[in-house]
Amino acid sequence: MKFVLSSHRKVVMSQLSFSSFLQLEGEATSRAIRLAKFVNTPLYVVHVMSTDAMEEIAKAKREGQRVIGEPVVSGLVLDDSWLWDPDFATASKYVMSPPIREAGHNKALQAALSSGILQLVGTDHCTFNSTQKAFGSDDFRKIPNGVNGIEERMHIIWDSMVETGKITVTDYVRVTSTECAKIFNIYPRKGAILEGSDADIIVLNPKRSFAMGTRTHHTRSDTNVYEGRKGKGMVEVTISRGRVVWEDGNLNAVPGAGRYVRTPPFGYLFDGLDKSDAVYRASLRAPVQRGEAAAAAA
Repeated sequence: MKFVLSSHRKVVMSQLSFSSFLQLEGEATSRAIRLAKFVNTPLYVVHVMSTDAMEEIAKAKREGQRVIGEPVVSGLVLDDSWLWDPDFATASKYVMSPPIREAGHNKALQAALSSGILQLVGTDHCTFNSTQKAFGSDDFRKIPNGVNGIEERMHIIWDSMVETGKITVTDYVRVTSTECAKIFNIYPRKGAILEGSDADIIVLNPKRSFAMGTRTHHTRSDTNVYEGRKGKGMVEVTISRGRVVWEDGNLNAVPGAGRYVRTPPFGYLFDGLDKSDAVYRASLRAPVQRGEAAAAAA
């Protein structure tokens, strides 16, 4: 098959169809889940981009396995149509791994997020400018993989999930903050507004509209995969450790004021695993013990 990334350059990708690449993501997720089950440990699956991977996670969770599924903003709201744009500069900026899928996968991932099959939303923020993306103009394999999303995440999730009624405001806080803090074992220092917690807060105006693109974002890159996207739900104030660091477009952050947050091991996902480990080890020893007893009786 041909993979077109410019009007005058074509490169042979392989004989695999895009459906095969979907199966690869599902297969990789399935293998990781099986390995995690074998060693009796929780699994965190990042960048869930397809229904194939999502369904493997759903199956494991139904069977009682502790698996976390994390979609990213690009997978929730974009589709692969831009990857086929004849203009290389346009198509290349959407190249990431796993790739953005065809229309339909994004809606399925949104539904999985709203039902709890997927628990939280990341960004996989790894942006490159057009000059860097052009490294692969003659060979798509050399295109730097990555898209933007860290600045857009909170706005897009509100607009696509809360504004449409797919999740509640409380769920919005959970999938963007609280669940992450719990999984990485830093709750309630993070992910909660409580006495003793870090005062990291955003104030979002649900009635205010936003428009995204290279003219409005605050990174130095000249690419933005959400170019021209409009919606409702605008962050107007950001408070970090009790200090207003962003207010209606004005940055008031102090360089060096941030603090490294350690993430202690063995959070709630590990609760009770020692008991199931003991049961599993006992089941492995049982046949040996029965055999020894039979030999002694003979």
